[in-house]
Amino acid sequence: MSFKIAFIGAGSLVFARTLFTDIMSVPELQGAEISFTDINAENLEKTRALCQRDLDANHIPVTIRATTDRREAFKDAKYIINCVRIGGLEGFETDVEIPLKYGVDQCVGDTLCTGGIMYGQRVIAAMLDFCRDIREVAQPGAMMLNYSNPNAMATWACNKYGHVPTLGLCHGEIHGEMQIAEVLGIPREELDFVCAGINHQTWYISVKHHGKNMLDQILPGFLKHERYSREEKVRIDMLKRFGYYSTESNGHLSEYVAWYRKRPEEIKDWIDLSNWIHGETGGYLRVTREERNWFETDYPKILAEEPKRLDGSARGKEHASYIIEALETGKKYRGHFNVMNEGCITNLPWECVVEVPCYVDGNGVSVPKVGDLPLGCAAVCSQSVWVQKLAVEAAVHGDVSLLKQAAMMDPLTGAVCNPPEIWQMIDEMLVAQEEWLPQYAEAIRQAKENLKSSHTIATKEGYRGAARLREKTPEEVAAERRQRTITV
Repeated sequence: MSFKIAFIGAGSLVFARTLFTDIMSVPELQGAEISFTDINAENLEKTRALCQRDLDANHIPVTIRATTDRREAFKDAKYIINCVRIGGLEGFETDVEIPLKYGVDQCVGDTLCTGGIMYGQRVIAAMLDFCRDIREVAQPGAMMLNYSNPNAMATWACNKYGHVPTLGLCHGEIHGEMQIAEVLGIPREELDFVCAGINHQTWYISVKHHGKNMLDQILPGFLKHERYSREEKVRIDMLKRFGYYSTESNGHLSEYVAWYRKRPEEIKDWIDLSNWIHGETGGYLRVTREERNWFETDYPKILAEEPKRLDGSARGKEHASYIIEALETGKKYRGHFNVMNEGCITNLPWECVVEVPCYVDGNGVSVPKVGDLPLGCAAVCSQSVWVQKLAVEAAVHGDVSLLKQAAMMDPLTGAVCNPPEIWQMIDEMLVAQEEWLPQYAEAIRQAKENLKSSHTIATKEGYRGAARLREKTPEEVAAERRQRTITV
């Protein structure tokens, strides 16, 4: 099949290479033209070299074209896979560290809460530029498959203001399915799931085994599971109180609602430090830094590893390759994607992004109507939807009032901070992220003046949070990776 796939943010060695491996594991897609683009030329070349080596070792006659010229990469592309992190680690650090000074203790900070709201301002500004280029140089009707967070905000902006058909993709729902199958003691392939809500706050509203409803067995299964009962305390508590299991990890979910991270002395009651994803303060920032340092130190060793096999044995569960395969071959695929609501979930706003079951084949992407979410689940999602809407409109229009209102309405931020603190915190974050926020030039000038005032609020300078772990050395990360490989 002859068509073009462009990867933006291809300098991400681990994730971009994973998605590329998935796509090249499909025989019908091995004739596609591939382009990689990234603003980091060094990392881009490293990823290209590894992926090209994999192709050559598998005797697949594809040559990857890598360029820092985004428009050249997009030219005539039918699919654009987006996995950028605007601001890189420097921006990410401010998303986590500045809110900590105000007592907002996040595990991740890339979807909601203060960090996610500010990340959305950077990502949306850049992705609307991507959309302009796609409209101008890509194949007419080109589709974007978006993996960048905050996924719902970015997908919303691209569909509404970027005028590029965009699907938001996430793997949280897939991991939750595997957990539920494990606690029920039933093979995943025998269970039928319907999951609906918004990204990272999606609910398993139907779980059936050969037509039998299994919902009432999920809570007892988690409570008696030796590991999950310890690692998933927030998710289990939400399951107890709202009746449905949530897709997202314990650490992610803990920062999206008002109740579990607002008092430092109670945070450790709800999390587990065996893995960052269970709730560690700044956990994802730590492991991202570790991965970067490992990549830079160990790249020669990585290049010397055995090439990946592209015979299907290394194909993972990420949605992108299955969507492209279905659209191009007609093979049916069912997955849960982020799409514009438009009446799919009837008790959430018409204009928002929902994560729901979708079907893909040669006719395109079909979105069945879910109907009403359970009322409590809809209430949790609705609160977040309004934060997202405020943040999207703020990012698109450079409206600092809407931006600060989004932070005020955020459940955890509002549980920890009063309005003057929120105003000052957003001013501080705007100034720290100035280089990635062109739409806020005037607001940033005013923020700098505000921060010079003698009436600024005192903050917890140097506060590291309630549950912070030490950053590992590249050697420690490499050793852990080797151990995982041996175990697998």
